[in-house]
Amino acid sequence: MAGAEGSAGRHSELEPVVSLVDVLEEDEELENEACAVLGGSDSEKCSYSQGSVKRQALYACSTCTPEGEEPAGICLACSYECHGSHKLFELYTKRNFRCDCGNSKFKNLECKLFPDKAKVNSGNKYNENFFGLYCVCKRPYPDPEDEIPDEMIQCVVCEDWFHGRHLGATPPESGDFQEMVCQACMKRCSFLWAYAAQWAVTKISAEDDALVRNVDGIGDQDVTKAENGNHQDGTLKEDVPEHGKDAIKEVKAEQNNEPCTSSSSESDLQTVFKNQSLNTESQSGCKLLELKAKQFIKKDTATYWPLNWRSKLCTCQDCMKMYGDLDVLFLTDEYDTVLAYENKGKIDQATDRRDPLMDTLNSMNRVQQVELICEYNDLKTELKDYLKRFADEGTVVKREDIQQFFEEFQSKKRRRVDGVQYYCS
Repeated sequence: MAGAEGSAGRHSELEPVVSLVDVLEEDEELENEACAVLGGSDSEKCSYSQGSVKRQALYACSTCTPEGEEPAGICLACSYECHGSHKLFELYTKRNFRCDCGNSKFKNLECKLFPDKAKVNSGNKYNENFFGLYCVCKRPYPDPEDEIPDEMIQCVVCEDWFHGRHLGATPPESGDFQEMVCQACMKRCSFLWAYAAQWAVTKISAEDDALVRNVDGIGDQDVTKAENGNHQDGTLKEDVPEHGKDAIKEVKAEQNNEPCTSSSSESDLQTVFKNQSLNTESQSGCKLLELKAKQFIKKDTATYWPLNWRSKLCTCQDCMKMYGDLDVLFLTDEYDTVLAYENKGKIDQATDRRDPLMDTLNSMNRVQQVELICEYNDLKTELKDYLKRFADEGTVVKREDIQQFFEEFQSKKRRRVDGVQYYCS
């Protein structure tokens, strides 16, 4: 008996009990997620006529454009109408993309929804996601060979997807951050480190001397290299707005016009430039220069950002030019975020979503409406009472229990019809 109980206990541990409430909540969560991702995209009309759509749900067709061919992306409507039976890679959403379906990249397919397309969309950007590969490890998702459970996170800059364990820093809890910038994009857009020191979810501290550090307000440099004089021109390989570069030149000119002794070392230059940098910032209104005057470090990691962090970015003329040069102007657009797209989808879906019961009622005459409402109320009441028994007894509702309920309900319904009952029980 004890052995049987132990076996039963182990069996219950292997097969956790899921309540009906859990199933309904999970179903609602999946429905909301689908509405968020797909709700902002048209499921019936090809998006090509809209040009480069600011953000939309995208797919790649492995059947039409397999690995080795040119990458291509298709909109939601084309994934249904033109590629319904094909093997597709879901790309979630991407920005500024125009549907490729049926263009020159598709050798044996014509778009059914919008066949008159240009041969190529030169403004589109592609990566290995379009062949079902993600992250720095270039693996598919889900990966049948990867036994480690891990969450995939999308970089807000390059829009590639990464395993949490391949980002160089443990991701915070999913509810604690809104967006992520991957390691490669942090290197390319290194000005973001000045903002990360103040606003990133996991703030960067100045504790590790081996890391690259901003020591003079100009930008970030390796402290060891600077002390050894490896920066021959005295400038820093860092994204600096134009007025910041002018300030650097002025400080260098002052340095060249005055004799320099070994005792008036780097710290004097740092002090002079810090003051110059702050003065320049106050004149130009550049938030970035003010942040660069503070000490911060760079790591070879991704960064995680809270809601509305983009509003902290400087939008002065020189910074906007820098964003343009780095092709990240979208960071200053509050409607570029995936959250804005998802919220729009939820609102659109809530507006369009209709109650099927009300639709059915509106198509009936009054007698049929009364009968349907009575049937519905009877079903609701009896199902509630039936499930309450299981809740009171603390037992699990099984498939056969639900089948039994509906069989009994149908039997009662037949008896009511035979007895000509025209009122609600």
